[in-house]
This record gives sequence, structure tokens and C-alpha cells, in this order.
Amino acid sequence: MLPLIVIVVYLVALVGVGVWKSRSVHGQEGFALAGRGLSPIVLVGTLLATWTGTGSIYGSAEQAYEVGFPALVLPLSSVLGIAVLLLMIPRVRAHGAFTLQDLLEARFGPPARVLGSITLVSAYVVIVSYQLRAASGLLERVLEEAHVLPAGVEAHVAVLIGVGLLIGVYTALAGLMSVAFTDGFNGILMLLGLAIALPLTWQLAGGVDGVLAALPERAQHVGGHYSGAQLLSVLLPSFLLIMGDANLHQRFLSARSDGAARLSALLLIPGTLLVDGIILLTAIGGRAVLPDLDVPGHVVLELALRKLPLAVGALLCASILAVIVSTADSYLLSGSNSLVRDVWQRFVKRDASDAALLRASRVSVMLLVVVALVLAFQSDGFFRIALFAYTLYGVGITPVLLAALFWKGATPAGAIASMLVGTGTAIVWKANDLGAWTLQAWGAEMDAVVPGIVVATVALVGVSVVTRGSARVTSDGG
Repeated sequence: MLPLIVIVVYLVALVGVGVWKSRSVHGQEGFALAGRGLSPIVLVGTLLATWTGTGSIYGSAEQAYEVGFPALVLPLSSVLGIAVLLLMIPRVRAHGAFTLQDLLEARFGPPARVLGSITLVSAYVVIVSYQLRAASGLLERVLEEAHVLPAGVEAHVAVLIGVGLLIGVYTALAGLMSVAFTDGFNGILMLLGLAIALPLTWQLAGGVDGVLAALPERAQHVGGHYSGAQLLSVLLPSFLLIMGDANLHQRFLSARSDGAARLSALLLIPGTLLVDGIILLTAIGGRAVLPDLDVPGHVVLELALRKLPLAVGALLCASILAVIVSTADSYLLSGSNSLVRDVWQRFVKRDASDAALLRASRVSVMLLVVVALVLAFQSDGFFRIALFAYTLYGVGITPVLLAALFWKGATPAGAIASMLVGTGTAIVWKANDLGAWTLQAWGAEMDAVVPGIVVATVALVGVSVVTRGSARVTSDGG
């Protein structure tokens, strides 16, 4: 019962913080950007908790379980992406925007805002849906291990709806004002749980010798598993996402100063390496402790429930839930901000009061939760489709955002062409399983992100060069 008790206490505390912080929110800026007053310490906590999600605790853990030490290259994409973010932060903040779509419209016109909003909301609601699915899966396993449910009783629907509504209510109460505050706690909880679990897992595995004995030869060294094409397919989606991720940019826009934003990004690099490294090493050790898992991505959860001491397992379960919640609420907030700021306020209710914008933001959060819950009831294969949302967003948004900040020669026509052709290419590639064709033809499966980003970049540059003479290029492009 202990893991269940710890999780219930955590969830109750989460809603309590939302109620408490809601008293401090009086308008859109407070809800969306926490009044633009976050300190570097708070920023680092919320950035780390936001970026470390189910992709790390389940996706990266699955890679580490299956391929061993070569998976330690996975955090490289985050480090390189954050390095580029350091160059982007001053330029994004200089625009004084609420959302990235504000910046895209200022540079490329209203169509860019509309396409950017469609891409963001579509991708983010899908991402939220599998965060909810992951949270409900964790809670179901905890209930099962606690023998709370009678034999044969299925609680999937009730648990999924319950956790979805709880996360939605908590996010809608105070927005980033509460999310940033609890993300700091989530980050500490996450680090504590994982840091304790790692050495205990390796001890159970028999130390270094036991772990190596459980791995095949090519899984015992960092190099030697991924080909060049495979490495691109594994690293490029998250690299593109982190540069254009509205969640991270929202945090940087919420910083009290440019210096605070840059410092938090710098500290995010070692923080990401630490957390991702612990997750990967725990999963590698978990392969020796649990060698025949049906679902390798659940290795950390299964270690918590089946192998680690009860108190440590309870703490680790709460840590996993904290990872999921901090990611889900962030994507809900970014989707809500885009719906309210980029669609409703921009095209429907330009003269909306601050109180009306706050109400609309809270309503839109709950609407997005409902849509995410509907998507979460799809088949088990939906998780793979959900991960594709990272690719669509990275291909559709990141090249255009970089052009808006760093290339004055980019034109509105080039930006629109890039967004349409890039995402279209990725969808066609995925829908026709062309990665299987490259595997047969070249011996390596090419993920949709590779042709998608190539075509998006070519379209951006080519159409901009052709239309540059007739386009009005604004002076605020960086």
C-alpha cells in the first residue's frame, strides 16, 4: 500500500498548490508567463522537469534496456539543442512576445501564425494524451500491486479519466504560476528517487560484472550499435523539438531578465546530462535484474514495484508520476496559450479584457484535456504515433523559427512553403512506411524526420530566394 499512499499524497498536494497559487493570478500574463518574474533557480527546476518526460522515463529507458551502453549517446541531442537555445534566447525575448506564434506573425504574417498554431496544438494535444496514458498505466500497476481492486475488475477507464481531469484542474487553476513552483519540487523528487534507485539496481544486478554479463557484446560499449542513419533518426527529432519547443521558450519568456534566462539554460545542460544519465544507467542495470520484460519501456516502474525496497519503490513511483505530470501540464499550458492568444484573441476577440483572457485560458486547458483523453483511448500502438508528434512539430516549426531569428532573407512565402512541405513529407514518409524501404535498400531505417527536415529547409531557402525580390522583408528578423 505504501506506493499508493505516497502517490495519493502527492496528487492531493499538487491540487492544493494549484488552489493556493490561483490567488496570485490576475490576468493572462500571470497565467501564461508567471508575471515574467521567475528566478534562475525556479527556471532550472521547471525547465528540467518539463524537458524530462515520458520520452526519457519510458522511451529512453526502453532504448537503454534493449541496446545497452550505446544508448548513453541519447542525451547528446538535448545538449546540442540547448547550446543553440542559448543563441536564440536574447532574440526571442527581445520581441516581448507571449507565444512563438507572435514572433512568427511579426516576421512572416498571419498565415504563419495560423499554421504554427495548428501545428503546435495538434502535436501538443497528442503528446498530452500519451502522458495521460502513461500516468494511468502507472496508477493501474500500483493499484494492482496493492491488491486494491477485486480480481477481474478493470479500472483503466476510470483511472485514465480521473488522472486526466486532476492534471487538467491543477493546470487550469493557476497556470505557469503553480506549474513553475511545483516543477521545482518535482525536479527534486525526480532526482532523489532516481539517484537512490540507480546504485540499488546495480547492486541487485551483481555490480558491473553482473550488468556486463547480462549484455551482448555490442551492448557493452558506447559505440558500435547505431549506424549513422540510425543515429540521425534517434537524435534529430528531440534536437529539433528542443530548439522550437514552446514550453521551453515560454519559460525563458517568463524569466525576470535576459541574464536569468541564459543562466538557467546553461545550468540545464548538466542537469539534463545528470537526470538522463541516471535513467539510462538504471535501465541498463534493470536488464540484468529483470531480463525478460514484456514491455522494456516499463523497466524503471517494474524495478520500483517488484525489486527495490518498499520505501525506495514508493519514492521512485512518485518520481515517475512527477516526471509525467510536469510534462503534461507544460504541454497543456502551451496549447492553451496558443488557442487563446494566437486564435481567440488574435482573430475573434481582440478587445478581450484580462479577466476574460484568464477565463478563456482556464476553459481551453480543460477542453484540451478532454480531447487528449479521447485520443488516449486509442489502441496500444498509439504510443508510437504519439512520438511522431515530436517529429511533426520539429519539422514544421523549428526551421521557420530559426529563419525568423537569424535570416533576414527568409520571406513569408518561403516560411509557409517550409511548414507545409516539411510536415507533408514527414506524414507521407510515415504513412507509407518508407523507413522500411530504406532498411531494405540501404541496410538502415531512416526516420521520417530526416527527409522532413531536408525538404523543409530546401523549401524555405529555395522559395525565399525566388520570392525575395517581391517580398517585403521586415527589419526585425535578427
